[in-house]
Amino acid sequence: MLRGRSLSVTSLSGLPRWEVEELPVEDLLLFEIAWEVTNKVGGIYTVIQTKAKTTADEWGDNYFLIGPYFEHNMKTQVEQCEPINDAVRKAVDTMNKHGCQVHFGRWLIEGSPYVVLFDIGYSAWNLDRWKGDLWEACSVGIPYHDREANDMLIFGSLTAWFLKEVTDHADGKHVIAQFHEWQAGTGLILSRARKLPIATIFTTHATLLGRYLCAANIDFYNHLDKFNIDKEAGERQIYHRYCMERASVHCAHVFTTVSEITAIEAEHMLKRKPDVVTPNGLNVKKFSAVHEFQNLHAMYKARIQDFVRGHFYGHLDFDLEKTLFLFIAGRYEFSNKGADIFLEALSRLNFLLRMHKSDVTVVVFFIMPAKTNNFNVETLKGQAVRKQLWDIAHSVKENFGKKLYDALLRGEIPDMNNILDRDDVTIMKRAIFSTQRQSLPPVTTHNMIDDSTDPILSTIRRIGLFNSRTDRVKVILHPEFLSSTSPLLPMDYEEFVRGCHLGVFPSYYEPWGYTPAECTVMGIPSVTTNLSGFGCFMQEHVADPTAYGIYIVDRRFRSPDDSCNQLTQFLYGFCKQSRRQRIIQRNRTERLSDLLDWRYLGRYYQHARYLTLSRAFPDKFHMEPTSPPTTEGFKYPRPSSVPPSPSGSQVSSPQSSDVEDEAEDERYNEEEEAERDRLNIKSPFSLGRVPRGKKKLHGEYKN
Repeated sequence: MLRGRSLSVTSLSGLPRWEVEELPVEDLLLFEIAWEVTNKVGGIYTVIQTKAKTTADEWGDNYFLIGPYFEHNMKTQVEQCEPINDAVRKAVDTMNKHGCQVHFGRWLIEGSPYVVLFDIGYSAWNLDRWKGDLWEACSVGIPYHDREANDMLIFGSLTAWFLKEVTDHADGKHVIAQFHEWQAGTGLILSRARKLPIATIFTTHATLLGRYLCAANIDFYNHLDKFNIDKEAGERQIYHRYCMERASVHCAHVFTTVSEITAIEAEHMLKRKPDVVTPNGLNVKKFSAVHEFQNLHAMYKARIQDFVRGHFYGHLDFDLEKTLFLFIAGRYEFSNKGADIFLEALSRLNFLLRMHKSDVTVVVFFIMPAKTNNFNVETLKGQAVRKQLWDIAHSVKENFGKKLYDALLRGEIPDMNNILDRDDVTIMKRAIFSTQRQSLPPVTTHNMIDDSTDPILSTIRRIGLFNSRTDRVKVILHPEFLSSTSPLLPMDYEEFVRGCHLGVFPSYYEPWGYTPAECTVMGIPSVTTNLSGFGCFMQEHVADPTAYGIYIVDRRFRSPDDSCNQLTQFLYGFCKQSRRQRIIQRNRTERLSDLLDWRYLGRYYQHARYLTLSRAFPDKFHMEPTSPPTTEGFKYPRPSSVPPSPSGSQVSSPQSSDVEDEAEDERYNEEEEAERDRLNIKSPFSLGRVPRGKKKLHGEYKN
């Protein structure tokens, strides 16, 4: 029996909860299989890419990722090399000799993990035979016209073949294979059907049917137990895909998912309760200077202000120093991502700010890719006008400075009436006239192909947010991913997020939610919901999420109108904060980043791997948990400073006085709060890398 060092992992009350043995990684091979290895499609790419360093540090040369081969990705992301491991090298050679094209190398990301990439098109001639293999294994047929499902079958068949070759030459080492999503699930089904000696894990990041049902505006979470699953999948012509997903779930030794809310969904949709919940993390990089992220916020906010100056030229009658930048970003799923409720809340927020005669202006960006023709001419003109005015101002400033300098050299105080000559005044008047415009600032930066039917634009027309002078809420739809090479808004996504004040993601269907998690790591407050994995995770770990800049909208137990009102109050409360209160809140938000670090969350994966070994090889790996490990009770405490939340001492109007800020300085001790939070996250689990032989495992949630 293979045994490592026995570890007793304690619960937060200090009582022993479960005992496992440290994984003997030198006697194991770990493979992670996903369609998004080196192939960016969605959030799974981020999961695998960010987790790679932590896993590679722990597993070393015994960790491999398996994915599809695409020539462009191979040339730009992968450094080809020869396999060091004999079993992997023999498997690659054998498959290449039998008519496949298998590529091996290091993925050029943090951790530089090994990758095995299969050329799907090169092996497509086997498709009919492999369809027969799948039918014999689980009686699932794939229609010829579903090209994506056919590609997944080829990918899964190659994966199963590869794993068989590895196990044939593993030389006593045990193999763990973790399959992500239904796209990789065929490999799991075939591996189990062929009785390969491997321990399998299947991870679903979102159920297929759940995503389809939520997109159809169905009251999904309140009717989970009432759906006729087969009928719903058949009506949407995804029954074969659903069967592939469900078969993968039931074939796996261990079934995991990314959040508590998705675990509930999976139990109803896929008819199996997840064994472990494995939350998604990020690689958290701390700055050497404690408040460096605040400096970055100020720097990138100035660049967003430059864009706003150009976009609203001729209508720039609001104070940019009292302007808040909000944004929503992600796939263009109007209802699933909560863009519908967000727009309605913005309409109500606009009414509140106007009614209270607020001098705060809110500029909201929608960063959601859609089909466009090109940049909006009026938007490009705005940036050109801004640049022209900047050049004119610099030219006049140089002339002014030269005359002032000459006068001072002569020992004279210059006559301010004569220091600007007639030409300078003429140039400035022409510049002012050039900023006049007859139309309102555009609500979109691009020419939309489906302008009349676009959901966001249609809603903007209905609620009347047209960026008029009287509106305190301005809206800008940017239907393209951000890029530093853009002539319009030359910023990367990370830079843009750091420059904003609040990210708003009131999603109805969000199995995890990387966008609010990324905001948290960068110290930017965000709005999420109790139907997102991230929102549920924060509710469990933070006693007062709002105080830490995590606003959680209740979309599960409230009506849509009540949820919209709650979101409106969150936004209005944020607008009422003073600058000092926002700084305090950003400091607290950034401190939550330790909770989202893979060095902490990776232990859930560690537990899943040991659990699958104990089930696949019970005679060699033994696990005797008295009850599933849990983080119940582990919470960031409510901040002890007064006010408990930056919104707690708000005045009746958004303006605040210097006296108020000075009083807050006395009540708020940043260093004491930070030290208390650091102790909370580190006890009882250390975030640093634990030396071999002293590694502590962290378990699953209580499901």
